[in-house]
Amino acid sequence: MAAKVAGKLSASLEDYLEAIYHLTAGQEVARSKDIAERMKVSRASVTGALKTLSEKKLVHYKPYGYATLTEKGWQTARRVAGRHEILTRFFEDILGAEASTAQAAACRAEHSLGPEITARLMAFVEFVSKRQDDGQDITKQFQQCWKRTSS
Repeated sequence: MAAKVAGKLSASLEDYLEAIYHLTAGQEVARSKDIAERMKVSRASVTGALKTLSEKKLVHYKPYGYATLTEKGWQTARRVAGRHEILTRFFEDILGAEASTAQAAACRAEHSLGPEITARLMAFVEFVSKRQDDGQDITKQFQQCWKRTSS
């Protein structure tokens, strides 16, 4: 069973919310089939998760129907997606990890970061980005240092 995280949602349920968030951005509703395909899980797993999320008032869902996020669900999903994006940027843009590696690591780490660490990481990513705008590419310097020390 997945560990409980802030807001009393398991990592798995946060992943479902994030999937619904991305799916509804393009088509306003999420079908069980689309959620299952995106997450590479069975439709039965999706149904169970949607029932739980509905009980927690995070999604509107009726069996054999579509799923949409409630306002509370949208806010929660947006926070999860934001953590994922920040972590992906950090792993890929700053640490120089391959895109697929950065995505996988972000997906695992996003569930365990609290708001303070997320805010600090976001500020750090922005700080580094601004240094690049000023001509100080500390990201490149770090990546060169990493290559020297890891070979």
